[in-house]
Amino acid sequence: MKYNKSKFILPSILGAAIVSILLSFNLKNDKLFAIAKNLDIFASLVRELDSYYVDEIDAEELVTVGINAMLEELDPYTEFIPEENSDDFRMLTTGEYGGVGALIGNRTGKNMVLMPYKGFPAQSAGLRIGDEFLKVDTVDVREKETADISRLLKGPANTSVFVQVKRGQDTISVDLERKKIVISNVPYYGKLDDNTGYIKLTDFTTNAASDVRKALIDLKSQGITSLVLDVRDNPGGILKEAVEIVNLFIPKGKEVVSTKGKLESVNVVYKTTKSPLDKDIPLVVLINERSASASEIVAGALQDYDRAVLVGKKTFGKGLVQTTVPLSYNSQIKLTTAKYYIPSGRCIQAIDYSKKDGEERVVPDSLRNQFKTKNGRVVFDGAGIEPDESVEDRTYAPITYSLVARSLIFDFGNQYFLKNKEIPSPREFKVSDETYNDFVAWLEGKEYDYTTYVEKSIEDLEKYAEKEKYFDEIKDQIQSLKKKVTHSKEQDLQTFKSEIKEAIKDELISRYYYQEGVIEASLSEDLAVKQSLDILSNSNKINTLLSVNSKRK
Repeated sequence: MKYNKSKFILPSILGAAIVSILLSFNLKNDKLFAIAKNLDIFASLVRELDSYYVDEIDAEELVTVGINAMLEELDPYTEFIPEENSDDFRMLTTGEYGGVGALIGNRTGKNMVLMPYKGFPAQSAGLRIGDEFLKVDTVDVREKETADISRLLKGPANTSVFVQVKRGQDTISVDLERKKIVISNVPYYGKLDDNTGYIKLTDFTTNAASDVRKALIDLKSQGITSLVLDVRDNPGGILKEAVEIVNLFIPKGKEVVSTKGKLESVNVVYKTTKSPLDKDIPLVVLINERSASASEIVAGALQDYDRAVLVGKKTFGKGLVQTTVPLSYNSQIKLTTAKYYIPSGRCIQAIDYSKKDGEERVVPDSLRNQFKTKNGRVVFDGAGIEPDESVEDRTYAPITYSLVARSLIFDFGNQYFLKNKEIPSPREFKVSDETYNDFVAWLEGKEYDYTTYVEKSIEDLEKYAEKEKYFDEIKDQIQSLKKKVTHSKEQDLQTFKSEIKEAIKDELISRYYYQEGVIEASLSEDLAVKQSLDILSNSNKINTLLSVNSKRK
């Protein structure tokens, strides 16, 4: 008996499709039911705790703890933002807030001004670094947390706030008028030499690209022929701003970054949309282990197009994109929705948060994939952006760390500022031997003990010798070593005089020239900046570093 095969194939295909749809529908319904069931259990649990627990509980606080604990199971970038924290979050993303314009913090147990921002109410009213907060309006804040004081100082623009501070032995009271504070993403730019410009980019909030553009235009008007863009210690921010900054240096229509996630709506390719400001100027980008996110997009895209030489240390490795979603009662959630990929096709995310084995995992070198830049240079994914020229950080002696960590150099800076009305410009100012001797005399009787690296090594040797039963045989030699290397603080103050002077210089300059002055003064001793100038002064070296035969150091 003959039969038509197609008559049987069609119902079979339709049947399979219907089964697939029903399974998908049932799976979706099962998932929605599981979510609803567990939400109901959670709500019931909180109600019963509130009713029957032996002590009074703060249900709102308990729920917040539960939410945060749940989000900690995902990644560090997915976070719940309650209504009361929305202003802080807005400041992080826009760089704007209503307040007095000062960085505050706790030093040696006291809340004080750490940096007034130039041109804003705190600085205009005469508040200085080291001023200790006593009152904000009618609130005694001596025992308050720094975050509480910050909230008291913030408020709508054009409203007043009373502040009382202690400066030395004096008590000073000022009435400040809050203003709209807009923190620039570029706290400093200038010329490193006659031909080389320098731009320090510290954030990627709203207007980051505009801030860089204005700085570059001004520097070009001053005749620069090469540029150093510094994104060290920059944690990132708005992706769009990163794209526009890259667009300053590469042509229109080029891909800068693409994002890929679970939802189709987050799969986006970002391309340059404008003509570049300068597509030919020799360019170095400074990076380090605290350059993350948008900083890595800028550095990585410019590296992938062989448009810039990257100098410094390997970056943080954050290849994840966050999106803010509104929730009930004016709360929000900032959650990871995608990974981003730079032009070579690589994602530089260093840690796998999927926790397939129950733990966060660093991507091993064996699983990192090779990609190529425009010129054919080999680059890798999975562990941040590697520099084309590596530069290690300066190391400092334990005595210098101790003097800084114990705020002794900070306190000396306050004393010096009270007695000296002015100092030379940031690039000209040096700490004289006379000032250094004053500092040494001022240290008399103050606690700043520390352990040197050699002393620590001997302590470790002694510990392991006792553990492995060798101590009795070598104890005389250990005691002899101890006597030879036991540090003298007085001697270390002279041995490490030059680097302690540098720390004092930075602290003093901050009092007179604020954040901009500290950055400017630091450039002369910056090893990465020195390396950048060496590269930019040699066009052959730039071409070699960006060629297919170059090897990363």
